[in-house]
Formats: sequence, structure tokens, C-alpha cells
Amino acid sequence: MISKFVVKRDYHNARLDRWFKHNVSDLPQSFLEKLIRKNKIKVNKKKTKTKYRVQLNDIIEVFNFDKIKHKNKTEIKKYAPSEKEKKIYGNFIIENNDNFVVINKPAGIPVQSGTKSFKNIIDILKNTEYFYNSKPYIVHRLDKETSGVMIIAKNREYAQLFTSLFRIRKMHKIYIAVTHGSINSKLQIMKDDLVLYEKNRKIIQKAISYIKVLKSNNKFSFVELKPITGRKHQLRKQLFNIGHPVVGDKKYSFKNEKNAKNLLLHAYKIKFMINKIKYNFKADYGLQFENFVKKNIKS
Repeated sequence: MISKFVVKRDYHNARLDRWFKHNVSDLPQSFLEKLIRKNKIKVNKKKTKTKYRVQLNDIIEVFNFDKIKHKNKTEIKKYAPSEKEKKIYGNFIIENNDNFVVINKPAGIPVQSGTKSFKNIIDILKNTEYFYNSKPYIVHRLDKETSGVMIIAKNREYAQLFTSLFRIRKMHKIYIAVTHGSINSKLQIMKDDLVLYEKNRKIIQKAISYIKVLKSNNKFSFVELKPITGRKHQLRKQLFNIGHPVVGDKKYSFKNEKNAKNLLLHAYKIKFMINKIKYNFKADYGLQFENFVKKNIKS
């Protein structure tokens, strides 16, 4: 039995093995390479190699597909949002076009599912009208507790483009936060060697962020933050390191943090340029954030 597949736009120029795992069967790499080597997988009726870059409208033939398709890994269970929930999250859309959406992510929900979280932004949005005939691609992340502006690509081409822009630091993000204590207004930059552990391996990462104090008193500071590097929990760690953790932070903070229900860290703005067109998006912060600032940090 021969099964035929046509390469679609989202996978143009992807490696054959990557395309196969995403579109046919998530086989072990060694087994997939064996099938290609034995000519059980052809591209445009020709023998090929694992590293071949598939092109738009390539015809992929898989021989004896019925004997290998059962080797798929168990499908990961996805979160199924209600119609009401999909409508609610549709209200967070800031921008919607053919290539990406920009959302104002609410605090308290992760971007994608994990070991501790099932409900997530991606599974909700992919079931809405905004991703009809497309699928969401994550190009950057916000912590579960962090709210604010976030970009989600609609196709592989723009996902790769945004990933490249982040890598070369051409995506400019501005955050706002409320911290404990009075931060010295002369402080303009934070530079740190942040420690990260991966499988018992200690990793040290350089972290750089600009900081500007907008308001402050003896108890709290309202600050603007511009991260230059993109490390995990970067701003939260850096503010903790200078002795001014973010209000509402249960991980990098003083013991028994009870000042706010949610983390008062918000991705406020993002700007970038594509094909000489400038994009600039802003996500308004929530009432809890606004009320806390008005009540506790008077002008």
C-alpha cells in the first residue's frame, strides 16, 4: 500500500524528517532514517535523504504506510474550551491579520499546557475564528502569572521570522511592574549572571535590562522595564536580586507575599519592523494593577 501526501506552505523548506513527524507519524528517528534509506519514503518518485528540505507541493510517497502508522506516539490530550470561554478570550485580541495575532494575555493562565497546567491560551485560541484554516505557533513566552502583550504566529513562515527577530534582538518589549520598596531613581540598568539548573547542570546566563522608576514611596515602586536579553524569569529574578521583588511574586519574593492576588508584572508594549513596516502594539493593564498603583503609589 502506498500513501501520498502533499507538502503545504507551512512546511516549505522544512527537513523531510521534521515534516514526516509532524504530518505522517512521530516515529523514532532511527526507524525513520531506516525507512528513508531503504527507499520506503520517496519525494516526487525519487529516492531522497533525511536532510532533504521539502518544497511546497512536493509529493511524498510512503510505502506500506498501514504497517508503520500504528507506531505513532500516544496523542497528547488537548484542552477543550467551551463556546463561552472561546468568546471571552476573543475579547483579548489586539491585532488579527493573515500572519499573526496579538493578544493581551490575562494573568493566571499559561501559554501552553504543562505538568501542572491543563487549561492554556494556545488550546483555547486554536479553536476560535482567529485560527480558522491555520494553527497557532508560539514565538515567545510569558510566564503563567504575567499578563500583557503577546504575539502568536499563524504560519510557519512568520513563526520563523519572529523567532529570528527575537534572536537578533529586533523585537523591543517594554514591561511595567510594581515592586516592594523604594528603588533608587538613579538606577538605570540591571546586569546579572543568572543561574539556571538543567538536569543537575549549572548554567550561568548573562542578563541585561533597563529600568526606569516612574513613581515610588517608602513601600512600593512603579517601574518601566526594557529587557535586552531574554532569560527565563529574567525581570523577576533581577528585581529580586536588587532587593525589590515584584509585588505578588510567590517564587522570587519575601516570605508570605500577600499584597496582591496576581503578579504585578505586565508586558505593556512591543514594537518591531517587517519589510520596512513598523508595528507597535500596546496592551492595557488590568483593573487590579491600576487600582493597586492608584491606592498605594500616589503621584
